[in-house]
Amino acid sequence: QVQLSESGGGLVQAGGSLRLSCASSGRTFIGYAMGWFRQAPGKEREIVAAIMWGASNTYYADSVKGRFTISKDTAKNTAYLQMNSLKPEDSAVYYCAAQIATRGVYDYWGQGTQVTVSS
Repeated sequence: QVQLSESGGGLVQAGGSLRLSCASSGRTFIGYAMGWFRQAPGKEREIVAAIMWGASNTYYADSVKGRFTISKDTAKNTAYLQMNSLKPEDSAVYYCAAQIATRGVYDYWGQGTQVTVSS
């Protein structure tokens, strides 16, 4: 069984930065990809960024391109989301998720971490 745990959320002013971490535990993480999602109140959950676990391919939502960077440390089974130039509309609960059993399916999820950007 794999457990994902996010950390690094908090309150920041617009233009500021935060770095989220997603640590995998329970067993050696062997999977296809890790992704970061977010969900704001009253809105649907959306994917923010993703990274292939065995390659360097990345994906970013248009809304965060040039501001957010996803990275990984496979030795630590940890993924990161560096968020710069934050905007109030980035405020949401951020979740990490992993594609482990099936490529293309995020089958493991973290509990989420709140990010609030004040104007």
